[in-house]
Amino acid sequence: MTHATPLITTIVAGLCLAFAFGMLAHRLRLPLIAGYLMAGVLISPFTPGYDADQNMASQLGELGVILLMFGVGLHFSLRDLMAVKGIATMGALAQIAVASLAGMGLGWVMGWGIWAGLIFGLSLSVASTVVLLRVLNERHILKTDTGRIAVGWLVVQDMVMVIVLVLIPPLAGLMGGTAVPVEGSAATEAVRLGLAPVWAMLATTGIKITAFVALMLVVGSRVIPWLLHVVAHTGNRELFRLSVLAIALGVAYGSSSFFGVSFALGAFFAGMVMAGSTLATQAMKDTLPLRDAFAVLFFVSVGMQFNPAALWTEPLALIATALIILGVKTAAAWAVLRAFGQPQGTARDIAAMLAQIGEFSFILIVMGTDLNIVPAEARDLVVAGALLSILINPLLLHLAARLTPAPARPVVVPPASPLSESAPRV
Repeated sequence: MTHATPLITTIVAGLCLAFAFGMLAHRLRLPLIAGYLMAGVLISPFTPGYDADQNMASQLGELGVILLMFGVGLHFSLRDLMAVKGIATMGALAQIAVASLAGMGLGWVMGWGIWAGLIFGLSLSVASTVVLLRVLNERHILKTDTGRIAVGWLVVQDMVMVIVLVLIPPLAGLMGGTAVPVEGSAATEAVRLGLAPVWAMLATTGIKITAFVALMLVVGSRVIPWLLHVVAHTGNRELFRLSVLAIALGVAYGSSSFFGVSFALGAFFAGMVMAGSTLATQAMKDTLPLRDAFAVLFFVSVGMQFNPAALWTEPLALIATALIILGVKTAAAWAVLRAFGQPQGTARDIAAMLAQIGEFSFILIVMGTDLNIVPAEARDLVVAGALLSILINPLLLHLAARLTPAPARPVVVPPASPLSESAPRV
């Protein structure tokens, strides 16, 4: 049967299967992301049965990326980051460096180029915002020292990944991938002055990003909170929700159309600027259902790109990938935390929480694959590694909890509603 409505069919198939596998993951006490990824695998062209429209799914996934990054921006707190800036900055950068080097080493063994190995390693270095925030909420330690360090660590990692995502497209040609054409008057002038095309592209990108950031910090930081307050004073909740979504999607699209900046970076800055408003908490609550829905479709679209054959064609590479995520990253985080004088239990807890990968890993590896910098098998290893780490991470957390002395763990009365933490938080 041929479907004349591929958009509706893809959304229905994706959400229904994500719900079914999400329920299964919940029953098994696993993060819901694992269920969403498996739903994508089931409707991928690599498995028998119904094949969803990959192009349509990737566009829906792009919307998911925009709203995920918008949520990351809303959570970004410069004040909280400054409180733990030393340990969070040094720890995140050290962990990224160690994991990236380990990934490059595995890439070299696999016969990939140095740039493919670097992007692969970077994909393994960053933890999932969704998974980590959910763990902190479930344990009621978000506002403790452990929670602040973990969130600060996460923010630094996310900021590094945002910069990486901005730099990869103009450097794609140099990295052996599909070169992005040099366009615009600034690039033309740079070429006329004798600069190499890649430097011309970097110069153009730098100018555009600088102009966009300046516009957001100078104008957006005043206009966006003002607009939210104007809409809030109408007393209409529906208009308020619509204004938040319009700002998030409008800034993301405008940043791409007028400044050549990625949707992800535009959405991040929209959220970061909105976070300065007193209405930021309300905006976060009102847009959460839609953000969750499109985030689900993003994870489903990533699962659709995974070829299960990698599980038996490259078993040793998959084991090595899992060891980098679960072993190398954990050891690096623990060593840095202990070097900064953190107690044994705190270091163990945070290191275990960071022993997984998620949304930024998928965004980065998919970009590398689309630009032909990274081979498809690297993407398969990242998705498989994410699934394994998400499945095994609860066991690591349980082991860390068993090894931590009971008095060191805070006693907090749990929330009344069991549904308050059922949805993934970004």
